[in-house]
Amino acid sequence: MTFVSIFYETIFASPWERTRRNPRTVHQTMPVSRRSRRVLFALILYVTLCTVGGIYLADGALHPARRPLSETEASEFRQSAHTIDAELTDASITTPDGSVLLAWIVHPHHPNGDAILLLHGLGDNRIGMTGYAQLLLAHGFTVLLPDARAHGDSGGPLATYGLLERNDIHQWFDFVKAQDHPRCIFGFAESMGAAELLQSLDTHPQFCAVAAESPFANFREIAYDRMGQPFHLGPWVGRTILRPLVEAAFLRARLKYHLNMENISPEDSVAATTIPVLLIHGQVDSNIPGRHSRIIHARNPNTQLWEVPAADHGGAIRTAPQDFEHRLLAWFVAH
Repeated sequence: MTFVSIFYETIFASPWERTRRNPRTVHQTMPVSRRSRRVLFALILYVTLCTVGGIYLADGALHPARRPLSETEASEFRQSAHTIDAELTDASITTPDGSVLLAWIVHPHHPNGDAILLLHGLGDNRIGMTGYAQLLLAHGFTVLLPDARAHGDSGGPLATYGLLERNDIHQWFDFVKAQDHPRCIFGFAESMGAAELLQSLDTHPQFCAVAAESPFANFREIAYDRMGQPFHLGPWVGRTILRPLVEAAFLRARLKYHLNMENISPEDSVAATTIPVLLIHGQVDSNIPGRHSRIIHARNPNTQLWEVPAADHGGAIRTAPQDFEHRLLAWFVAH
């Protein structure tokens, strides 16, 4: 008998069929009930779907949809910079893996001597941070707005959520330091960019201070959240029912792309840093729940956490614009 026929005989053939084909088995085997076969079939189907789903999950996460930098958006921001008498120039760096990353660096007419890196979220580009740039330019900060790798107009085949981006941030930091010699360099970022900024702190302790809005605590924890969100349920879905799917995705990233997603951990980086960190998180954030910032804060009580009432994901500047401006500027001035 072939393996396939044996498998069929054991699992799917009825007891009568097995007995008819081999009468001697009637006293030698226990009949497998129809319910048992259905349970086994459901288990096999569940494992198969989780494996396939994990492959698609990993590939999709590492290849996010790009938001191209449109000429209209670029022209509008250039015009707004010109309106406030700021000078915008293009900038670029080439990373050790050969990726060319692009950015704008904007110098205000009356600089205060400090500079700041602004880092955008997943699926966005530098345009998403121009509102913050205008606020900070008005207060004299030189502003760098890069497109993250695999985003906007920057190169790079994969988005790695901090595994490679932390080194990209180091290069941008050194670029600004070498070009402008600022008194202090600060960082502000949201969502994915916030998580990447925080991960850069444990190996690059030269920021004077940073502020991070809506970061995730670690990649495993946000993966659990993502499993429950389509069903409007909590992270328990990813920790239990869909745990095999999460594990398959992590394994796919390691085997195909040689990326250990377990090492994506802003909370670990913040726990090891002495750089002042301001955490900002909306209390009704439906994308990255506020418990992520609370986890990070618990790992380093020297951080400051501002939970913004009624604010959703990255929404502090819209929900409480005056309070946001005051807190952010006070944080940078204090350090």
